[in-house]
Amino acid sequence: MENAASIPDAVITPRPSDLGNGFMVKRALPSAIRRSVGPFVFLDQMGPAGLGPGEGLDVPPHPHIGLATITYLFEGELLHRDSLGTVQAIRPHEVNWMTAGRGIVHSERTPDAARAGSTTLSGIQCWVALPSRDEEMEPAFAHHAADELPVLEADGMALRVIAGEVRGARSPVATRSPLFYADLLLEAGAAFRLDADHPERAAYLVDGELALPGSDDVHGAGSLLVFREGGAPVLRAVSKTRLMLLGGEPLDGHRFIWWNFVSSSRQRIEQAKADWRDGRFARVPGETERIPLPERKPPPVKYP
Repeated sequence: MENAASIPDAVITPRPSDLGNGFMVKRALPSAIRRSVGPFVFLDQMGPAGLGPGEGLDVPPHPHIGLATITYLFEGELLHRDSLGTVQAIRPHEVNWMTAGRGIVHSERTPDAARAGSTTLSGIQCWVALPSRDEEMEPAFAHHAADELPVLEADGMALRVIAGEVRGARSPVATRSPLFYADLLLEAGAAFRLDADHPERAAYLVDGELALPGSDDVHGAGSLLVFREGGAPVLRAVSKTRLMLLGGEPLDGHRFIWWNFVSSSRQRIEQAKADWRDGRFARVPGETERIPLPERKPPPVKYP
């Protein structure tokens, strides 16, 4: 039974996506295999990308509705600016949690000081769909330093709880729905049992290799393993491995996603498109650029 519980219900290979200026990411969610895991509807791995002197990531102002973005870095630094007037740098093991609600605009750029020399940028950005009752809440932004996040260490394992609760350790990050999100480091040969605390759970391999009892497969970096409800899969590292653990309660109904907009209403997305095209979103102080509304995109995709 234990071996069966460890076999993934789905294995997703991310597809490449260009954030702009040739900066490529690996996009694991959404996928044709699985649109969401708990409330997580989007997962991008940034880098690791080497940036030479004068180079950096530049994502000009763009809008969001109906979701929260979670930015978490392993290496490098980004500067977040938003239409609330927030200016906040994020560094490794810190958390930027931006709640879009009825609408927010933000930019993400490599700070000027970091462009003076060579640097590496590596991290994960996720989107969490807000519960339907909160889709039109006031936008908000929260930053949490690395030393605010609980860390559990034992038997070749180090686990940092980014949001929610894992093994009795609770993050101070405020969430709007039952979920968990954690950064797990395993030494070669170490194992971690993923408890059945939430109905939907997944593990994303940032680097290293992972073996699961009951299977001859070895999963490498860039794999998103989605587990079936129940059971407690055992994740065993073949080599030194980093994983992101994520999941939670299923979405409380259908969601549509189009570009940077998430909503339970197709009409609300159409309104957001018109608002961005016609300049009705708030501006980001200190920014003059903006990403234009895509001219043609497929119809909104309904989740799940």
